[in-house]
Amino acid sequence: MTYDTGSGKRHAASLALSEEAVAAARLIGPLDPARAEILYGALDTCQRELYTLGRRAAGLAMRAEMLAIGRAHAELFAGPVVKGLNTWARGLSEAGRYTEAADAMTELIEASLSEGPVSGDLTWSLLEWIAALHSDGRSGQALTAFETLVSMEAAEAANDRGPMACHLYSLIGYATMLDTYGRVEQAALTRQEALALLTELADTGERKSWSSYQTTFWAVLLSFSGADSEHPASDGPRPPSGAALMQWSPGAKQWYFDSRPALREQIDAVTAQATEDPDQHLAELVRLHRTLTARSAVYWEDRTHLFAERVRSLYDDGVDLGRRLSQHDPVDGTRTLAGVLIDRSNFHTAAREFKPALDDFREALDCLGEAAGGW
Repeated sequence: MTYDTGSGKRHAASLALSEEAVAAARLIGPLDPARAEILYGALDTCQRELYTLGRRAAGLAMRAEMLAIGRAHAELFAGPVVKGLNTWARGLSEAGRYTEAADAMTELIEASLSEGPVSGDLTWSLLEWIAALHSDGRSGQALTAFETLVSMEAAEAANDRGPMACHLYSLIGYATMLDTYGRVEQAALTRQEALALLTELADTGERKSWSSYQTTFWAVLLSFSGADSEHPASDGPRPPSGAALMQWSPGAKQWYFDSRPALREQIDAVTAQATEDPDQHLAELVRLHRTLTARSAVYWEDRTHLFAERVRSLYDDGVDLGRRLSQHDPVDGTRTLAGVLIDRSNFHTAAREFKPALDDFREALDCLGEAAGGW
């Protein structure tokens, strides 16, 4: 009843109906074996309605109650993985409570790994764990977590259980984070691994056909990349670090995507300033353009298989700006150009254009002085 199938819209009384369902679920006797599952489901529906209406604190409180139900169930049945931890962590992340989010995801991952051999199902939780650790400034743990993801994606690709593209994205993301934390030699070696993998993709393509989920994998990494690191004001919802877009609350999506027109206005203003005074404004213009490109790519990837055509010109314009910056500032500007080229290389890979992706990646390594494996 909370969804009007005729109009395709939420019912006006969606929240009231959801709250009524929660109240009814609470009346189920405590000894009824179905009580926990029914109450958890009712709370889950209701918290989504609360987040949709912008009542984030009330929604997070319901997520806390869901987590308590999950803990009680895990204790009763001696299960290692507590249901509701990832939903709770996302709510904490949106609220800017990164330490608690990182702790929750650490608990979830450790419990998941204790169950036995890892599989591709763990990928999405690993992405959220890495992002939460990174947001909380736990550099060593974040890098270790990223190494776990890279190893898992390598094994998945080697055994034809996962796309080579996901392994490639994980390597490039790992190299970027290594650079962020000053591990430049290790980052260079990681990019050489990525180069070998991308060369194989350009020669032969994927070893087997996959659905489009590898593009979502790229978009998740893109949403918390260094090109898009700023956060909204303290009282606004933040995108939950590392989560797939479908897991974001409506408020977080609105902030992230509604910022694009304002970014475009900033870019237009800074473009003129960069022409007059490139020393002061050209690098900022490149940064703003990378942010707009990342948010636009995440937006369109979730909406249409034609996303590549929606954002292609942004990536091309970004490379043009990067070349201008490199000519103006041969040291820092050339490193920035390398980053922009890697951005476009990843985009080409997501669009299954592997040869152009390889060309961009090779040029990026040349900019970094790593074309022959040196640093």
